Amino acid sequence: MRPEILNPLFAEIETLDGVGPKLKKPLERLGLARVRDVLYHLPERFVTRRAVKDLDEAGVGEQIVVPLTVVEHRSPRNPGRGPYRVLAQDVLGNICALTYFGRASYTAKKQLPVGETRWVAGRLDQFDQTLQIVHPDHVAEKSADAMGKMVEPIYRLAEGLTQPRIGGFVEQAIAKAPEMPEWIEPKTFEREGWPNWHDAIALAHKGENGKARDRLAYDELFANALALMLVRQSNRARRGQALKGDGSLRDRLELPFPLTGAQRRSIDEITGDMAQASPMLRLLQGDVGAGKTVVALEAMLAAVEAGAQAALLAPTELLARQHFETLRAMAKPTGVEIALLTGRDKGRARESILMGLLDGSIQIVVGTHAIFQDTVSYRNLGLVVIDEQHRFGVSQRLMLAQKGKVTPHTLAMTATPIPRTLVLANHGEMEVSRLDELPPGRQAIDTRVLPLDRIDEIAAAVGRHVESGQQAYWVCPMVRDSETMTDDIAAAEARYAALKERFGEDVVMVHGQLAPELKDAGMARFASGDARILVATTVIEVGVDVPNATLMVIEQAERFGLAQLHQLRGRVGRGSEKSTCLLLRSNELSETGKQRLALMRESQDGFHLAEEDLKLRGGGELLGTKQSGEEGFRIASLEQVTKYIDMANADAKLLVEQEGGLESARGQAARLVLYLLERDWGVQTLRCG
Repeated sequence: MRPEILNPLFAEIETLDGVGPKLKKPLERLGLARVRDVLYHLPERFVTRRAVKDLDEAGVGEQIVVPLTVVEHRSPRNPGRGPYRVLAQDVLGNICALTYFGRASYTAKKQLPVGETRWVAGRLDQFDQTLQIVHPDHVAEKSADAMGKMVEPIYRLAEGLTQPRIGGFVEQAIAKAPEMPEWIEPKTFEREGWPNWHDAIALAHKGENGKARDRLAYDELFANALALMLVRQSNRARRGQALKGDGSLRDRLELPFPLTGAQRRSIDEITGDMAQASPMLRLLQGDVGAGKTVVALEAMLAAVEAGAQAALLAPTELLARQHFETLRAMAKPTGVEIALLTGRDKGRARESILMGLLDGSIQIVVGTHAIFQDTVSYRNLGLVVIDEQHRFGVSQRLMLAQKGKVTPHTLAMTATPIPRTLVLANHGEMEVSRLDELPPGRQAIDTRVLPLDRIDEIAAAVGRHVESGQQAYWVCPMVRDSETMTDDIAAAEARYAALKERFGEDVVMVHGQLAPELKDAGMARFASGDARILVATTVIEVGVDVPNATLMVIEQAERFGLAQLHQLRGRVGRGSEKSTCLLLRSNELSETGKQRLALMRESQDGFHLAEEDLKLRGGGELLGTKQSGEEGFRIASLEQVTKYIDMANADAKLLVEQEGGLESARGQAARLVLYLLERDWGVQTLRCG
């Protein structure tokens, strides 16, 4: 239960003066639903303004506060199309246009009556020889001194909100924030010279203290590390079952390739953990094509050999079906019964699977989140394998773990190599196995960077490629053009239409907005070879395996993250034929875009690329989009994560293992930060453990 002292911070945002139904929506678009959210809506940057008596004192491009007298209001010739301008003059007669776009003109009419003098704050610019301030940040009747601080926070806004309005809500939120006991280890707190939590929040909004922002970032990392540590401690204390397979099923496997050293090492680590009574919590990291599925199958067969069942959880139905087919084919010589269970299964077929899981005749089940619904029961669930585990939150993983009579072993897998920093930050509760070798026979993929204006040549080359009997992927960054995007953004639907006109029924399309049955049908046509070209978005980046597809075209490749490009490239090179990846770039390339594409050309090592991606993009965007299952870090920057993650982990470990955990005096304070930063699943774990 949340500590009572935090209740004012978890009150609905309507408890702040001035928040009504009209403002609630734009606030919610910013993720601000409670007082606590406003506290942690930290400024994106700060501007330093200079108060001037007249415009001659100011330079173009400077942030100023200046008294101006309103002369005239000018509406645009075409209402709703052009800017709304208010002409005003300083004490010397210099004219300045205060320029507004869209609905902001209503504000201008109220704030700037003709003949009145107002203090105006904003950036002074010049347009067609006329000085102007576009969308003034403040307009006040009082003097510059009365307008408050000259160092001003700039917050992220949504339509309908202004900087002063957000600033006012922040001041109210700070006033409601209680003084709280210190949860940071005393020596660390003293050494770093950090302010207490309440002061840190206030200072971070004023921009007066860099240490304040560091302290808040550390709080977030410490709360996360502590929650993961509590999960780990709770897991160790739970009753599990030792699963020691005798190798009878694994010996029957007829694999096309010998296992790599990395695969053998990982299997030994996993089966070693499974042989212990305390439940395993292990993360299997594998580079593209490193053979995670075989390792997972070996682990599941070890569980079945020991008399238990295994479940493999996939994030999408497409991946679940593919895993099912792959595992069934590989495990055929063993005679093990494998079933597929998704949300689409209904009626007798579903009932039959549920009965098979309950009586134990189904030994391995593959499925989506449907496999941990209340109606699904197991005879003896001993191992849970979670594929692409970043798509699932900790709470979902725990829910599946509660399906066994005793806590089952858990093996989480990710096809995205994760830098050490992020492994510690997001998976501190797990042991880690790494597949850093590729199976023998996997050839390097010929990677080339080409300008987008050679698209006709490339389409012709794709045509020659498919005429030779091979298949190709064509990946686009967007599904369809929208009015807010520039004209040059590639759309999968537009590219599909163009290629279909050229190649006819040989082209299919798959993207995340298609209905599941249409998506599956398109993938099935491509996988069977009935279609030769698959136009897709990044929905295919993980798990799709078509050995005959040996050409990957990625349009506007600079729009993707390095890790994502590496994942997409890994869809080819899965057979014996030489494969090629063409990265099509726009003419206008940022420095980051150039670096990214150069790295892709130079390296095929996913772990190296992941580290570089971290430097180029930052941790929250490692997979190209914000990771949906994981909490991520709202406050801590990549630089702060790198600087403080080891310190936060050490502090959490000290509290849990030597200071009595949450029951100690500091532990009671630490409980506050777990709830405050919404890592209280760590507390829930202790309770349900």
